[in-house]
Amino acid sequence: MPVTPVALSHADDLADFIAASPSSYHAAAEIARRLEGVGFTRVNEEDSWPSQAGGRYVVVRDGAAIAWVVPTDATATTPVQIFGAHTDSPGFKLKPQPTTGTRGWLQAAVEVYGGPLLNSWLDRELRLAGRLALADGRVVLADTGALLRLPQLAIHLDRSANSGLALDKQVETQPVWGLGDPTQADILAELARSADIAASDIRGYDVVIADTARGAVFGKDDAFFAAGRLDDLASVHAGLVALETYDPAAGAPIAVLAAFDHEELGSASRSGAAGPFLEDVLERVYAELGADSSARRQAYASSWCLSSDVGHSVHPNYVAKHDPVVQPVLGSGPILKLNANQRYATDAVGTASWRAWCERAGVHTQEFVSNNAVPCGSTIGPITATRLGIRTVDVGIPILSMHSARELAGVSDLHDLTRTAQAFFAG
Repeated sequence: MPVTPVALSHADDLADFIAASPSSYHAAAEIARRLEGVGFTRVNEEDSWPSQAGGRYVVVRDGAAIAWVVPTDATATTPVQIFGAHTDSPGFKLKPQPTTGTRGWLQAAVEVYGGPLLNSWLDRELRLAGRLALADGRVVLADTGALLRLPQLAIHLDRSANSGLALDKQVETQPVWGLGDPTQADILAELARSADIAASDIRGYDVVIADTARGAVFGKDDAFFAAGRLDDLASVHAGLVALETYDPAAGAPIAVLAAFDHEELGSASRSGAAGPFLEDVLERVYAELGADSSARRQAYASSWCLSSDVGHSVHPNYVAKHDPVVQPVLGSGPILKLNANQRYATDAVGTASWRAWCERAGVHTQEFVSNNAVPCGSTIGPITATRLGIRTVDVGIPILSMHSARELAGVSDLHDLTRTAQAFFAG
């Protein structure tokens, strides 16, 4: 069945968002930029915050962003609806003393970030992107555009390559970015040039490698969407679009988009889901509504969190890797993620609520559960539930090629997740 023009437009907007978000720091900045463009006020953690009732706000902490809409009639016990996702993706991060090379090649010293499919990064045009901390105290974003490549060894020099290619993480994942003498070159100068600063002003950096190819719609009836960093910018974008259009009715909950960093590393950071960022924001929001600790806990007791992250579609070439019965597929709707060992936070009550939000949005949903012989991953859902005690449901969209440099989703699923997020925010 052909996807709708609205879903195609949504996918094109997602492609724009991903292109503007090569690093978690860029993603957080892009969230703030877009929300400010539709009337949100950006607040800083070091400042006093304005009155909350009727307000629309966004705050950035490093590579994470939290945004919220407070109804005009909100009180100290108004519940909150949190749509959670993460801004980081698996890949590579620039090491200290990053300019290296040998035999006339300039290379970049990188460290593996998270758990990427290493082979998928070969033979792609790559960019450096992230934040630079400067001598004058400023922090600026940098993005070189296409600069690097991880060239694969020709099959003539490795006749066993098609029998199984395993890359040495230290030796064989260092990309090339030029020709010359590494003692006479500086890759930080390329970053500085892209940010219009002097390389000598750089005192610190958090810089990753990202694919440069734009997201694309393709396949029969335009069913497929491929892009880098769908894990988890697809979810961030769904929550962002839903919040951009959220207009709370009387008695509506407080709507929150929480886009955390460092999920691919376990979330244990000041800007990760295991850190205090969301709790800090909620405490301040409720304080401005006159809530003490008891009232805030009353609000939490009737609140919800949707933890949205990508999950596995059944793979037609590896069906045995999936549960023999529960087999979600691209294009058949967002997924509800379940796990008996609480790797996902979904329970029976959450399942019923998720189905209600999907029905209200007119969206078909699927279930996901792992094959018992294949370890199950986790995400921010159990972490958020543990920190705040708020009822949490783990959901997402099914994809193929998870943790590849370029992942595959269904165009209709992307739009349906946004539609469900809109219904969720409404309570």
